Amino acid sequence: MLTRDFLLKADCRTAFGDIDETLLWTGEQRQASLCETLARRPGRGAVWIFGYGSLMWNPAFEFDDVRAGKLTGWHRAFCLRLTAGRGTACKPGRMLALREGGETIGMAYRIPETELDAELPLLWKREMITGCYLPTWCHIALDDGRDIDALVFIMDAQHPLFEGDTRPEVIAPLIAGASGPLGTNAQYLFSLAQQCQKMGIVDENMERLNYLVQALHQPGA
Repeated sequence: MLTRDFLLKADCRTAFGDIDETLLWTGEQRQASLCETLARRPGRGAVWIFGYGSLMWNPAFEFDDVRAGKLTGWHRAFCLRLTAGRGTACKPGRMLALREGGETIGMAYRIPETELDAELPLLWKREMITGCYLPTWCHIALDDGRDIDALVFIMDAQHPLFEGDTRPEVIAPLIAGASGPLGTNAQYLFSLAQQCQKMGIVDENMERLNYLVQALHQPGA
């Protein structure tokens, strides 16, 4: 399982699996991306992070406030080819990202100003190993009535690992068969489905995908 301690100690070249050298970002590239993102920070308000995948149940960073929230204009999609972490280049799976259209319910976390220098580099180490996401400041409507700007990791559709075909029937076998140093791709999907159910999130596409992968994991499948 990915933990804060794991991220602190991880060597990005080896800890997540055998990542293609042409895709692997250096520490300098991640730091440059982080600095550029903070330079676009709206005003001087608090830094919030919006989680729509594993950040919902395993943020692995320090925060002092958390609320459910809605992001409009983007939806969940398993559109990232997974070649590390929970997949390999030889047997890739699919990882969750955001694509344009629809809306997403997730969790928003506020990071204390005093902790930004410690927590944000860990977040970039987790999310930007290959620079496959576009860190974007987006409007989030929190469930307590507040409106905030939060940092959201959106899929870069120009990235080499982007996959446009996200039909459940196509990607279910990939997710069912992929695994890596952080565990199985299927377990990620099952955890996501469980968290969404807990939060009352209805996503028919994801529910169909979860059903198909569960079926592939049955004895004799």
